[in-house]
Amino acid sequence: MDVVLWVLAGLLAVAFGVGGATQVLLPKERYGALNHSQRWVDDFTPGQVKAIGTIKLLCVVGLVLPPLVGVAPVLSPIAACGLVLVMAGAATTRFRRGEWALMAGDVAYLAAFAFVAWGRFDLAPFTAV
Repeated sequence: MDVVLWVLAGLLAVAFGVGGATQVLLPKERYGALNHSQRWVDDFTPGQVKAIGTIKLLCVVGLVLPPLVGVAPVLSPIAACGLVLVMAGAATTRFRRGEWALMAGDVAYLAAFAFVAWGRFDLAPFTAV
């Protein structure tokens, strides 16, 4: 189970690291024009889009860095919980906008982060060395 959780957390970290960095580095209009699934930015200010990207990046760092360096590994499942909340907000935005097909992806990410959090809190927690 430990390997499954590491692989899943790593894949999620790469995906959300790229997404968060893109949100932080690109202007809101350019980010929104990347593809049709990013039109949610129309409901937010440029500062809010940058803040969401920054939160994603901080959670990604918390997801993988503490257990890798062996310092406060309990931050990993806490970061996964933070990303569950981010995805709950994303799904809520999709719901409000009536983007039902896109909301399915947000719910899938939410479930994946919830699984990582559950896995690291209960199934295969990091042990103190």
